[in-house]
Amino acid sequence: MTVMARAATTSDVFNAIAEPRRREILVLLRTGERPVAQLAQQLGMPQPGASKHLRVLREVGLVQDRKSGKQRLYGLDARGLRRVHEWTGGFEQFWNEGFDRLDEYVQDLKQARQAD
Repeated sequence: MTVMARAATTSDVFNAIAEPRRREILVLLRTGERPVAQLAQQLGMPQPGASKHLRVLREVGLVQDRKSGKQRLYGLDARGLRRVHEWTGGFEQFWNEGFDRLDEYVQDLKQARQAD
């Protein structure tokens, strides 16, 4: 069986966040803007690799950049995650039903213990 690497697309938010390093970058940017060198250091990767990930995130609208002196600062643009949030929200009913069933089970266990 041949496993093919996922093609790097820059037009799909879902594909962009499928890469674990890109998700790490988004988490780091939640607390504020950072230059690419700092992100690369925090991720333990070479700066060119971090730059490639930032380019993908910028092209799908999850990251914005601005020039500050001689460096470029990258910041989170969470508006781009709206599609992901809306999609995952469709599973909320599934999870709520599962938690309701679990709560009923726990209540049944408690009642059974009290009856013993």
